[in-house]
Amino acid sequence: MLYCNMKYFFPVIFIIPLFFSCGVDEHNEEGIYRDICILGGSEAGFTAAIQASRAGKKVILIEPTGHPGGMMVEGIVKDIRFGSARVIGGIAREIYESLERHYGLKADFENPDWYSLYEPSVAEGIIEDLLIHEDNIIVIRKTRIKEKDGIVKDGSLIKSVTLENGSIISAKMYIDASIEGHLLHFAGITTETIREGNKKYGESKNGIQVDNDYRQFEVDIDPYLIEGKPESGLIPTIQEGILGEFGNPDKHIQGYCYRMCLTKDPDNRINIEKPGNYDPGTYEIYRRYLEAGGKLFYPRVNRNNGKTDVGSWHDLSANLYGENWKYPHGNYATQDSIIRYHKDFTLGLIWFLQNDHEVDTLTKRNWMGWGLCRDEFQDNGHWPRRLYIRSARRMVSDYVITEHHTSRENPDKVPDPVAIAWWPPDTHHARRIVKDGFAYNEGFVFGGDDWKPFGISWRSLIPKTDECTNLLTPTCISSSYVAYGAIRILPTFMILGQSAGLAASMAIDREISIQDVKYSDLKDGLINSGQILDIPDDWLKIIKSNN
Repeated sequence: MLYCNMKYFFPVIFIIPLFFSCGVDEHNEEGIYRDICILGGSEAGFTAAIQASRAGKKVILIEPTGHPGGMMVEGIVKDIRFGSARVIGGIAREIYESLERHYGLKADFENPDWYSLYEPSVAEGIIEDLLIHEDNIIVIRKTRIKEKDGIVKDGSLIKSVTLENGSIISAKMYIDASIEGHLLHFAGITTETIREGNKKYGESKNGIQVDNDYRQFEVDIDPYLIEGKPESGLIPTIQEGILGEFGNPDKHIQGYCYRMCLTKDPDNRINIEKPGNYDPGTYEIYRRYLEAGGKLFYPRVNRNNGKTDVGSWHDLSANLYGENWKYPHGNYATQDSIIRYHKDFTLGLIWFLQNDHEVDTLTKRNWMGWGLCRDEFQDNGHWPRRLYIRSARRMVSDYVITEHHTSRENPDKVPDPVAIAWWPPDTHHARRIVKDGFAYNEGFVFGGDDWKPFGISWRSLIPKTDECTNLLTPTCISSSYVAYGAIRILPTFMILGQSAGLAASMAIDREISIQDVKYSDLKDGLINSGQILDIPDDWLKIIKSNN
């Protein structure tokens, strides 16, 4: 039995149907049979679903948070830079055009300085509206694949997935559009989570980064509980461990954070209250930073209607470096615990910066008056439902994207692109340790003048034939840690999702394995669906004009 419930959301400036939940009676013993099953309503998940539906396929989309849209609906706004809008086509272009039209504006993809300043709730309304009007899509919300025996395989074929709510779903093709790669993992696909190190793929930016000046501490901070006494232990957010050698493999990966959507509008603001588990000692490093003359990050209006996207990429912010390395390969309990810790820490940090008597007047003034948005994230206490997971599992297939694809000089050629990555390798700090007696951030790689846009190979989306023949991924694609940093961008995920949705549909139409889809056929279909697969000849001029 299928059921559908529609609720309505009434934001301040528009009325639009938001939640259209199509799900499954959890007591349905016969299961659900669809052409394509997609795990994850990320930026890639919902575009894959829409593309497959438009190709006439019956799709089921599983979104554990209950809110398809990925980080577009969870707080990120400025994820178009360096002129990357030039290669946004297809469904992604439709989304941005709709967002700008909502505000009475027009998307300007040819302008290297253009980017959209949408609100999460507006993006969610547009995405939900698209899903509602696709009759072939069923969305199952707030459940996950069972952690034990959740996948049934017959040789290299996935036969069914079982969800925590008891639903059993069988499909011809499966798409893992999660960031965590749970479907890949449960299906026995080879994945990687660590910084592999430079030797594995002959790279120069992977692994441990010894001399990190980018987003490094602007002031010296004593790391010890009792200042000057190493034997007293380390203050919170600093980990034990030696720096290590440049380029060596390391289990630590770039920090996670919440993208905070805040407002000062008294008619829309909900004041942030002191968390029940608040411990002022947790924020000792922020006290010492301010005492040493450091200037902390703070909210600024950077999206429509007076709201913020408070990101974390500074020397000291809400990125918890070194606190997340167990997440990528962790079980659900471990992952849920890390998510809760980040939420508690971040809410406590805001309270600390607004109220602690040791915080200086300027910092308090920068944070004072900011609160949660009444019209955002209404089913989650007005806090984002998803932590920003910048890196988790990455598939290891026969084709691996590496730093060499991103290089401006003699880049690896890609004859079979399904999207263009227009972003430099971008990996945030991975650890906060002690170096030369002071707190030290380690791991950031970003920018420079040695990168270029590159095509994302079709082969990087498909697993090894002997591992699975009816599964592909647009989010956990086969790439090295540092190369993934150039791919993990919202519009790129949307483009990859649409490509994955079309490829899966073509495999079904031809009754072939996903590996046997001919790129020439896929390319024609992608171009016909509005995708952009060629890098403009003036790409370098565009990048330079945007720096």
